[in-house]
Amino acid sequence: MDQISLIAASGMRANLQSLDLLANNMANTSTNGYKGDSEFHTVFVSEAADESDIEPTTLPMIERHWTDFAQGTLEPTNNPLDFGLTGKGFFAVQGPSGTLYTRNGSFQLSANSTLITKDGYPLLDRNGQPLKLIKPGAPISVSPDGTVQQEGQPVGNLQFVDFKDPGALLKHGGNYFENATGASPVKPDNAMVAQGKIETSNVNAAHGAVRLVNVMRQFEVMQKAITIANDMGKEAIEQVAKIS
Repeated sequence: MDQISLIAASGMRANLQSLDLLANNMANTSTNGYKGDSEFHTVFVSEAADESDIEPTTLPMIERHWTDFAQGTLEPTNNPLDFGLTGKGFFAVQGPSGTLYTRNGSFQLSANSTLITKDGYPLLDRNGQPLKLIKPGAPISVSPDGTVQQEGQPVGNLQFVDFKDPGALLKHGGNYFENATGASPVKPDNAMVAQGKIETSNVNAAHGAVRLVNVMRQFEVMQKAITIANDMGKEAIEQVAKIS
């Protein structure tokens, strides 16, 4: 493969990865507590480069993805089981294979009065136990520090956790994170909860749409470059044949 086609094909591959990432972000602009993803671009030296080249061929590629943990907007819902988290940190929930972390504070009551996510994962308290109400049907109140009460009686305290290195977290499903490296969680300094509010996605829909269009245009340009390179190669072969 000639250098033009090689570089363009590498760029198309990187653009396809960016398109998948951007499309997933756009699909989650209305997902509570969702954190958008982005990518680091880099270049690498092609193994196909000729050793006689003064400057070896460098190809564009995506080195890795990263997650933007910036705060989303808190929107009022007037639902007493919606908890909007501000500052750093996550709610801890009991997943099917261990503890998971989420910024989605939309909870509901199970049949045994345990607070659970929409996926059925119990919300954990500071002792690592599912948070269960003591009076089914009675209203609850949650203070900014995460203290849960019913009719003036303490029920428990919400568990807020954070990580010194956010890269220790990997996305698990649509809106959860798992501690993939085994790093020890820490208590966030400024985490506060607002009852009756929910944190929205931090994805900027307008910015995402602009990026989506730009990446698609770049893909089309590189696709056209490959077509032109192929036509040039075909023309060169035909001209050589005529001379022969």
